[in-house]
Amino acid sequence: MAVPDQIVPNSWFNERLGEDVDTWLQENLTIRERRWMREGELLSDLCITATERALEMAGLKPEQVDLLIISTDTPEFISPSTASVVAYKAGLKNAASFDLNTACAGFVTATETAVNFIKGDPRYRYAVVIGAYGMSRFLNLDDKKTVTLFADGAAAAVLESCDGTENGGHLAGDMRTRGEYNDYMGIYQGGSAHPVTPQSVAAQEHKLIFAKKFPKELNPIMWTDMIRTVAERGGFAVSDIKQAFMTQININQIWETMDNLGLPRETAPAIMSTYGYTGSAAIGMVMDHSIRGGGLQKGDIFVMMGSGGGLTFACNAFRY
Repeated sequence: MAVPDQIVPNSWFNERLGEDVDTWLQENLTIRERRWMREGELLSDLCITATERALEMAGLKPEQVDLLIISTDTPEFISPSTASVVAYKAGLKNAASFDLNTACAGFVTATETAVNFIKGDPRYRYAVVIGAYGMSRFLNLDDKKTVTLFADGAAAAVLESCDGTENGGHLAGDMRTRGEYNDYMGIYQGGSAHPVTPQSVAAQEHKLIFAKKFPKELNPIMWTDMIRTVAERGGFAVSDIKQAFMTQININQIWETMDNLGLPRETAPAIMSTYGYTGSAAIGMVMDHSIRGGGLQKGDIFVMMGSGGGLTFACNAFRY
């Protein structure tokens, strides 16, 4: 994983907004601080660092990578893809590459996509999947509903073609969409439906907005059902799950899901206290943090569960 070195504590928002947001953030979301890119820092910089660290851990050289998928809803450009930039800068000269956008469910969606490329075509032996998030560039600094939550980061994983799952590998996956929520949260200016205008920029309408309030019970219901579905498809019991890497948006919703599944709450590690909410990078970041800290042992089953604007949901399971 990779994060900017600029730390933004809750106290900065207290001063900016003229009210105490620190207490609420810590008590309800456990967020104490987050990382934002500095002026001139690029999302592709974070992607490259995350890729280099993942390749080093996997013992691979850049030219061995056959496929690069970047999941992001904060791309460097509308066109070309951020993946093309990263493939060039990181030396992935033999890799096909593309971006995908399922918002904060993107890292899991990208791993599912890479798995199916690898399973379906023997030309793809090694794939790099990146979750990348630079939402600080799309925040209205005076909107207290959004500005305190979101942060920047990137996480990368390497997937390799293998035979069977006895020694590790993909067990099952599930992806769903609840499109009736597409107008609840997003960046609604700058696309072909609503091109940016001087008026929209002046009104900060080109930034991230929460347009409507999501039902608070929706995530725990969907997460619980999808994890159970993946366990059934993968031929393992929910109780076999050693770790659950969840969308890092709301600790209470994560705990409720673990309670629903009959799993200890510590099954789902959390990093939002230090890194805030890093969207499509969050699940990869918490997984990286856990693996490097010894949280998974060979043979352990883990699940990834992501949800994001749209609404999109993606879940999968692997044996480590």
